[in-house]
Amino acid sequence: MKIIHFSDTHLGFNDLDIINEDGINQREADFYSAFDSIVDNIIKLSPDYIIHTGDLFHRSSPSNRAISFALDRLKKLNELDIPIIIIAGNHSTPRTKSSLPILSIFDGFENIYCAYKNKYEMFEFDNIIFHALPHLNDENCIDNELVNIENSINPNKKNVLMLHCSVGASYLMSEFGEFVFPQEKEFLFNIMDYVALGHWHGFSNVKSYENVYYSGSSERTSFNDKRNNKGFIYLDLSNDDLIIEFKQINVREFLSFEIDANDIFNQLENINKNNTLENCIVQLTIKNLNIMDSINISNKEIKSYLPSCFYLVIKREFISQNEATLEDIQSISLKEYFTEYLKQNSLEHEFNRLKLKTDELFDKYEDSIDDTI
Repeated sequence: MKIIHFSDTHLGFNDLDIINEDGINQREADFYSAFDSIVDNIIKLSPDYIIHTGDLFHRSSPSNRAISFALDRLKKLNELDIPIIIIAGNHSTPRTKSSLPILSIFDGFENIYCAYKNKYEMFEFDNIIFHALPHLNDENCIDNELVNIENSINPNKKNVLMLHCSVGASYLMSEFGEFVFPQEKEFLFNIMDYVALGHWHGFSNVKSYENVYYSGSSERTSFNDKRNNKGFIYLDLSNDDLIIEFKQINVREFLSFEIDANDIFNQLENINKNNTLENCIVQLTIKNLNIMDSINISNKEIKSYLPSCFYLVIKREFISQNEATLEDIQSISLKEYFTEYLKQNSLEHEFNRLKLKTDELFDKYEDSIDDTI
């Protein structure tokens, strides 16, 4: 019994304000391309079941393009006559009861089974039961839902639990509405043949459980995810021994480099010479800067040393200068002043996200204004 498990495809995600030749945000197109890679693998491998553990879409009210893409690709999978089980994740679940869940668009598909109604649903087939628990807006309901799951286990069939959540602090994503699986209920994992998890964006075997896995996301949404390979899980439940294989797909690379302010341009030349940067998103951190030197180094000049990368994010880290003169303070750029304001008035994870967006906006300004002397 072969199953393909994938998750967190975040269709409709977009970033960086770069439009491709088709008029689509390039990062949005990257996520569609990653999804297509998995669809191609599904067609080639022809599993017995396909499961998706949440966040099919990036938003609960996705764009028309994202909806159209999903309908087209899921129609193609539906025609394979393979059962497809999908649960809602926190990104795809509306906050209010009056909003129709986006996964309802698949209700008319013969081979697609979706759990999105803020409650446990069981999908039973000849030799297997999928216990599907979508994201719950009200965490107070979790205990009753887990009791229902426990009571629905059939020891004469294979039992697969599908969840979209964090299992312990190591898998927190620091997102609004994030659900953490109660530790005292983890005994359920031991009575399942497989526990398919979504939410965490890296492929991972959880804790000491040999049957509990995150498949990871299909693409990267930030530099926090740069080290994780992307793909899906191909698992075999035919025998008593669970066989897990992670199938990697090719996606755009994220690369990070750190250089010292005392030798910026030689180090930039070495980075460009010794690395394949083409089509990569690159984050460059310049350390040990003082404010006066920073003003004389434009982002435009830095980018000229790394011309082949798809996108460059520049971070500047300043040395402590306790005796700044009034002239020094007045020389601080608006970008540096605003970044310091964000740092003092936001939580760390919020600051990292906001700073990337701030850098992007100021970089766009610098690209349009020649600030070199």
